[in-house]
Amino acid sequence: MIFGRVKSLDAILATAAKKSLHRSLGPVQLTMLGIGGIIGTGIFVLTAEAAQKAGPGMILAFIIAGFVCAVAALCYAEMAAMVPVSGSAYTYSYAVMGELVAWMVGWALVLEYAVAAGAVSVGWSGYVVGLFQAMTGITIPKDFILGPIDGGIVNVPAAIIAGLVTWLLVLGTKESATVNAVLVGIKIAALALFVVLALPVMHLQNFHPFAPTGFGGISAAAASIFFAYVGFDAVSTAAEETKNPQRNMPIGLIGSLGVCTVFYILVAMGVIGGVGAQPMLDGSGHAIATGSTELAQSCSAIHDNAVVCSKEALAWTLRQIGWPQIGNLLGLAAGLALPSVILMMMFGQTRIFFVMSRDGLLPTGLSKVHPKYRTPHVITIITGIFVAIFAALFPVGALADISNSGTLFAFMLVAIAVMVLRKTDPDRRRPFRTPAVVPVASLAVLGCIYLFFSLSNYTITLFFSWAAIGLVVYFLYGYRMSNVARGIVETHELDEDAPHSPIDPLL
Repeated sequence: MIFGRVKSLDAILATAAKKSLHRSLGPVQLTMLGIGGIIGTGIFVLTAEAAQKAGPGMILAFIIAGFVCAVAALCYAEMAAMVPVSGSAYTYSYAVMGELVAWMVGWALVLEYAVAAGAVSVGWSGYVVGLFQAMTGITIPKDFILGPIDGGIVNVPAAIIAGLVTWLLVLGTKESATVNAVLVGIKIAALALFVVLALPVMHLQNFHPFAPTGFGGISAAAASIFFAYVGFDAVSTAAEETKNPQRNMPIGLIGSLGVCTVFYILVAMGVIGGVGAQPMLDGSGHAIATGSTELAQSCSAIHDNAVVCSKEALAWTLRQIGWPQIGNLLGLAAGLALPSVILMMMFGQTRIFFVMSRDGLLPTGLSKVHPKYRTPHVITIITGIFVAIFAALFPVGALADISNSGTLFAFMLVAIAVMVLRKTDPDRRRPFRTPAVVPVASLAVLGCIYLFFSLSNYTITLFFSWAAIGLVVYFLYGYRMSNVARGIVETHELDEDAPHSPIDPLL
């Protein structure tokens, strides 16, 4: 029976003990790591995407997405503290719902991490190109800074940054916790400065009409904005490097989410109040679909003179309200800080593949460790190639929605796993218990389903197509070759075989 192939929590913990990583991350470092992963393209770029879908109603979209992410985070916190090993939702699903479900979660996480890295790369490109053009007065042809859907040919800067991050990951260049903390500080300072400058010049009339596209538009915006919150999941991939994970993982997960939620709502209010956020409408009065050639043409007709057209929404807003130099500084902050988010997303992807390979569901050659750099160079290079292609050809909104589909699926299954495990293994020690687990986990499941089906039909179709491909791969390889299928209960790799984290905590 496929669904009977459950890897026990004891076996998972024993496996991790055989091939553990150095535990050195504390609660402050984890929280900073979470904030660094969360604050990125979502708030810097997708604000324009949300405005086009919901107008000022994007404030409610931020609240809805934040709430769903919060209840999911509570479920994640219990699982991460109870099962402090690498693999995130994949590992949790393996322990509770069996190998097939675990495989599908791991397969869906490819969308969360690799496609998300592409989205962040596109976001970085928008800010860096905008900064360059604002400071030099030189206009770069759209053919080389936008993908074909956005009216260009290829996004060269986005592909370049994805390639550079891949190169750094292969070399094993370590980003110290000090540097990570500085980058997080830059992003927080940039957002705080935006709020300080934008809120005092708000015009209340810009909030009317509040929901020009109705609640359906708000739901669609929430489904996209969810991308702005999901970085906290990358924290769970660092479970094996965490000191006292039973205590520190919940602090890192929930603490980072709370800090970011406050910023997001204030930033959204600043954008709406400062420059307005009404969507571009077609001839029939309906909002033009984001990521469409029609929207690109409509924006081109007004010379991109609207926040919904901007590839650097926050910097553009500051320039419009009379702070051009501060807008340039914000663009510089995004240009400096977003590569760290790309790095964490790509590292998270290689870690998921590493754990799946350790379980025999993927060929061991994919997680082969470089003899000199001690990094899983094969899967890193493969991941980097695909991320660069995504970034070069697709708009940030489309990539974010595709990433969200995989993320929502994984989060839903973690919430289910928490409830199932409370029934099947009630006596296991739980250092952190999800409060009111049945209503909280149920809300997480329902919330994820609600946001998933608020995505575009194209995105939903693509997700199920990707899932079908995953099933084919599983039955052709993983079904026969997994450790559980072959009766291997534990693995006995050496600690030094594990891929090193790009975060080298020095604090």
